[in-house]
Amino acid sequence: MGDWSRNLGTLSEDALGRLGEMLDNSTHGWRQLANVVNEHPQIRCSESELTSCSVQVLSPTGSPARYLLARLADRSCSLAFLLSCLKKMDNQHAVQYLTATVMEHIHITVQPQSQQALEGGRAVLTCRAAGPAGLSYQWFRGKEQILGGTGSAADLVLCPLGPVHQGHYICRVNHGDNCTFSQWAHIQLGRSEYSSSGCSSTLFPGSKSGLCITRQPQSQTVTEGDTLFLECLAEANPPAQFHWYHNMNAMQQQKSSVLRIPAVTTTHRGQYSCRVYNLFHETWSNPVQIHIGNNYITIKVCQIKVTFNTIYHQPCRDVTTSSPVVLTTATDKVALLIGNMNYVHYTQLSAPMADVHELSNLLRQLDFKVVSLLDLNWQEMNSAVTEFLLLLDKGVYGLLYFAGHGYENYGNSFMLPIDAPASSTSDHCLCVQSVLQRMQERETGLNVFLLDMCRKRNPNDDVIPHSGPLKVTANIVFGYATCVDAEAFEVKKDDLNNGIFISFLKLRLCEDEKVTVMLDRVAEDMGRCELMRGRQALELRSNLSERRALTDRIQNTESSTDHSARNLQWAIAHVLPKSRKLHFECGVQVQIGFAAEFSNIMIIYTRILEKPKEIVSCSAELIDFPEEGVDLDLKKSNQESIMEAGSLLPIMESLPSPQSPGLYTRLKSLQRLKTDLTFTVCVHYRYSNMDDEEVQETQSVTVGKPLVSKLNLHEPRLPCSSSADLHSFNAPETSLYTEDLGPDFPASESSSIGSVSTTWSYHSQVAREQPRSYSLATQRVNIPEENAVAELMECPPQPLIASKSLTQSQITQETCSFSDKNNFHSY
Repeated sequence: MGDWSRNLGTLSEDALGRLGEMLDNSTHGWRQLANVVNEHPQIRCSESELTSCSVQVLSPTGSPARYLLARLADRSCSLAFLLSCLKKMDNQHAVQYLTATVMEHIHITVQPQSQQALEGGRAVLTCRAAGPAGLSYQWFRGKEQILGGTGSAADLVLCPLGPVHQGHYICRVNHGDNCTFSQWAHIQLGRSEYSSSGCSSTLFPGSKSGLCITRQPQSQTVTEGDTLFLECLAEANPPAQFHWYHNMNAMQQQKSSVLRIPAVTTTHRGQYSCRVYNLFHETWSNPVQIHIGNNYITIKVCQIKVTFNTIYHQPCRDVTTSSPVVLTTATDKVALLIGNMNYVHYTQLSAPMADVHELSNLLRQLDFKVVSLLDLNWQEMNSAVTEFLLLLDKGVYGLLYFAGHGYENYGNSFMLPIDAPASSTSDHCLCVQSVLQRMQERETGLNVFLLDMCRKRNPNDDVIPHSGPLKVTANIVFGYATCVDAEAFEVKKDDLNNGIFISFLKLRLCEDEKVTVMLDRVAEDMGRCELMRGRQALELRSNLSERRALTDRIQNTESSTDHSARNLQWAIAHVLPKSRKLHFECGVQVQIGFAAEFSNIMIIYTRILEKPKEIVSCSAELIDFPEEGVDLDLKKSNQESIMEAGSLLPIMESLPSPQSPGLYTRLKSLQRLKTDLTFTVCVHYRYSNMDDEEVQETQSVTVGKPLVSKLNLHEPRLPCSSSADLHSFNAPETSLYTEDLGPDFPASESSSIGSVSTTWSYHSQVAREQPRSYSLATQRVNIPEENAVAELMECPPQPLIASKSLTQSQITQETCSFSDKNNFHSY
């Protein structure tokens, strides 16, 4: 058998390319594979990634299936899981090819171990390999092949041991012309007064050397809360030592023949094995699987009989009843992510951009409808939270993440907007507990708050807030990046780095575990970091009584009418402007396209599509942006790369460059745009017969209010209603999707750079009508089909594609400097 536990990425490029060819079809291809893979929460692909797969056909050498396989390899997809998915989608050719490819690979599963044995005794070197049928073994001592005996078996037996046997041994595993070698093992001889010439040397009078497991551990199903008990017994001389392993990871405190874990949880499921060894030998127990099964509830039943004035108590008895584990689901999952960096009166921060970007990508993989906003003032934060609350409804999972400056007074946490004055009080901030109270009115299924800010006391604020009593619910989880009265840090190493909290959270967020268990693991990871000890430690507060996880599936229970209406609300508020082609009198044709970096940051891309032969040089720039409503650095506009335009988020550089150069302009703070966005496209060109004389021609372009600007977050909001009714509304006359983005921007709800696919409700008449309650159901984006873009293949440009998660920087004491997120105390 081949090693099916290996990562998909271990296959050769030729094998991956051949699999990609087999999956680039419309019947049993990559789309069907993506649907099957999405059943696994830790490997599922987001809608943006599937869109990125689609646009690979725009490149002459692009392969959607090969791109999808690369994304699966990034998520540690095993060959066994891929094989099971291929079987489910009934792609027999791919199944046969993958099976043959893996089976042809020879993989050493048991390596020979160095030993110290007595002269006249017995030593056994063992080599085991997985691969195609008919494997053969050859043993060598140094360069000399061992002929006869067990020299061609998996177990090399040396008996009786003498000086000739001392040395280094290696095993070669063969299959046809293919072979692989084991590691070297060293046999070292010693002498004993009890030595004999038999195969079983006498180490001590009356006893024999060796190691033999007499009782193997057994697979079992354990109920949550019960005690896990595994036992491995062995006869050995010298006495055996034991070390238990869980999922191939050593368990530091489990070094006896008995493994005992009280009050097991789902984190304890998996494979267990025991390493048994002594001075001369080593062996492993059989691997066993531990499953976490149903919960069982023991109820004490008592009977009471009343006759006249006498009460008779019957003997009580215990009745055990089975209570199967309930798979929790959400009616929807919505996340609001706010990262404040550019403060007016406080220290500038750098990590929130990368943190919001990372968290957005991960949550989108878990089917959260993510809204990502950078640098909000007080009014914008209040309006954003109100709009966020309108998305919540009964059974919805709501997640609020904030990265920036903050403080904590009297048990209440306060998030600082970027315009907070130097001596801030609660009047200038948003109280997290007040947001929680409003969330509870929506009867949400899970409320998660991730606060990446300091929790120091604010000496300027002595007011005890009275936000009203909280409801008694069992669905609240707080993940604080630091402890009470402590600071939260970001590491300043280069232009783009995660904060401490997200650096550890992003490694665990997609685990299919109860959200509190996942955050506990993050806290443990942070605790093992030497750099963080004494500086920052995660604190978890929770009253969550059910096993709710961020990976829970969405199960919509509403009517199709409500479902469609809420999806329409979402689409209206987050459609990007359509790509368009501008024709100038000189014969030049210019394309402008749009992409979202965050919910309030948009990038505009321009490139020359056509120009007359008599024009020798030509360029198109964007000018005359409105002075109010958007934040634009003119020095960084019309740049040749996104990085030069001001974005620090990486994009995929491996795609082919467009045939004609393009320019990028980055617009920030779209939430402050009060009117339709209008700008001018200016074409500069020069004819071949005109020496150094440049001509320019302009066209004005109006693209409406893109992305979050439709929500008018700069306007005040009425308090959020607790009504769960979905009222009818009149949708503006606008396309819900960018269906004509041209070759640069494929047909989808938006082109993507970094954290893109956002979700929101459309709030058209602020303060003039009662706010409405919306709960958006899962939305399938309009992914382009391969046959829908055939006409674009003549001039394939470089599409803007969402990057994968940022690589975690190595944090070292020497190369990093700390910056705290506290306004009132310096570290």
